[in-house]
Amino acid sequence: MVNNPITQLEQLTITSASKSFLRETAKWAKFLAIIGFILIGFMLVFAIFATTIFDMAAKMQPGVPDYLGVTMSITYLILAIIHFFPVYYLLQFSNKMKKALSTKNDETLAKAFEMLKSHYKFIGVFMIITLSLYALMIVVSLLGAF
Repeated sequence: MVNNPITQLEQLTITSASKSFLRETAKWAKFLAIIGFILIGFMLVFAIFATTIFDMAAKMQPGVPDYLGVTMSITYLILAIIHFFPVYYLLQFSNKMKKALSTKNDETLAKAFEMLKSHYKFIGVFMIITLSLYALMIVVSLLGAF
């Protein structure tokens, strides 16, 4: 029998300690997902009322631009949409992992890890975009200083 890495991976077993760690990880993932959805809800509520809030502020403070409310509403709506996906993936990981551990189904376990991969991939790509925007802003501000 050939002992190659693929054969070794196919024989990977999940011990009772690993199951316990995965079960606890799934619980924490569900907690974080629920908190994430609550915060997304707050973002959406703020997006809905931002126009009214900033229109009233513009009337009380003459220096506040009239378009600030619409800008804030759009910004928070976009942020809520962006944050939805990693939170959704985290919740799916939690639900699928709990199901996989209780049913001992390899396909469900693979789907759970696929959701976890999607969560981290989204966070990673988002981080690359954010750091790139920061770098661009630094370059632009340095060029503007000269």
